[in-house]
Amino acid sequence: MALQWMILTYVVAAEAALAFILTLPSPQLLKSRLVSLVSLILQPALFVVPFSGFQLLDIYWKNEHRLMCTSETCTATERDRYEKSIYKAEGNVILCVSAILLYWCIYRICKFYKELQNLEEVEKRYKAQ
Repeated sequence: MALQWMILTYVVAAEAALAFILTLPSPQLLKSRLVSLVSLILQPALFVVPFSGFQLLDIYWKNEHRLMCTSETCTATERDRYEKSIYKAEGNVILCVSAILLYWCIYRICKFYKELQNLEEVEKRYKAQ
């Protein structure tokens, strides 16, 4: 069970690093090459969206069918285990949402730079005329 969360953690870390690198100021040539490389990576990396969505549904289902430990009959150990599982699920939700959000941010950054390059080309054509 922990393997899927480790994979998602590494994916989120890689997405955060890519978003950071894309937003750093750099020369135009380097930026255009980097954006084109990341754009090629984005399509196969789309797996993170349904994977995270499935994990969110799994967390929701487990939350709905979890045994509640709120009555007086629960021991301290059972209550601690229940609270720990709730905290773990909340952390996993944050991880899934951040994976989807970071993917969307990287997609929008790349799309913004491509549109900016197209506008610069149009501007060069108008100046050349």
